[in-house]
Amino acid sequence: MTGMSTWAALLGIGLGLGVLLLVTGWHTPAPDRAPRSSRRAREHRGPTVRRAVPAAVLALAGAVVTGWVVGGVLAGLACYALPRLLGRDPDHQRRVARVEGIATWTEQLRDTLSAAAGLEQAILATADLAPAAIRPQIAALTDRLRAGQRLAPALQQLADDLADPTADLVIAALISASQQQARRLADLLGSLALAARDQVSMRLRIDAGRARTRTSIRVIVGTTLAFAAGLVVLNRDYLTAYDTTAGQLVLLGVGGLFAVGFAWLARIATVSEPARVLTATDRPRSEHGVFS
Repeated sequence: MTGMSTWAALLGIGLGLGVLLLVTGWHTPAPDRAPRSSRRAREHRGPTVRRAVPAAVLALAGAVVTGWVVGGVLAGLACYALPRLLGRDPDHQRRVARVEGIATWTEQLRDTLSAAAGLEQAILATADLAPAAIRPQIAALTDRLRAGQRLAPALQQLADDLADPTADLVIAALISASQQQARRLADLLGSLALAARDQVSMRLRIDAGRARTRTSIRVIVGTTLAFAAGLVVLNRDYLTAYDTTAGQLVLLGVGGLFAVGFAWLARIATVSEPARVLTATDRPRSEHGVFS
């Protein structure tokens, strides 16, 4: 019996690590997109690795304590995914900061253009004063302009770097102005900045309204996990049916149902993003001026 438990633990370790490697590899950008999104890939790879290491350790501990291959895998996956479900949403906070930064930078462009500066000169002048949330992307834009790249392609690359629907609207207006000498660009930028501010306020109101939903999710998930852990620790005999191969398959199905339920709970608390205006497939259209 001891030998079987050892083999079960070892199999659980291997299977858990394999699943974690698959999940980690799923977040790796495709080779044809790696140069464009390398900055975002590095931003996401660090948290992924930091979650994968303790998840692998917990998968090992779960397999050893319970003697279940599936138990170790489920414990590792729970350690990997649940902190993102139960904790604060850093991606949402970054999106709000990015939209607010876009609004501030748009206002800076508007004020600089009002001082009779050209569009490219205005972009270069506001680079050092750009908000911290978008400063790396604006700095990369100015580097491309100083290297001699034309304004419209450089702005299109900025849209790829920011990957934000609000930024797409501002950049589309700038591309149109760079190609067609749009009149009253300062007024248009002022309107877009105001719309971005309104979007930030709306996101903050939605986030406050969903605080109760997130609290309910934490209570549901915490109660479920505490009950499962209590059965394993306090009433191990009740779970002996899962020691067999058929029991492991049943446990895998039960864990899958709970995973689906937790995924739906996470979806309830997720704010959907609007569709982008400027994408790689839309570039031929944007080159003719979105606001023409």
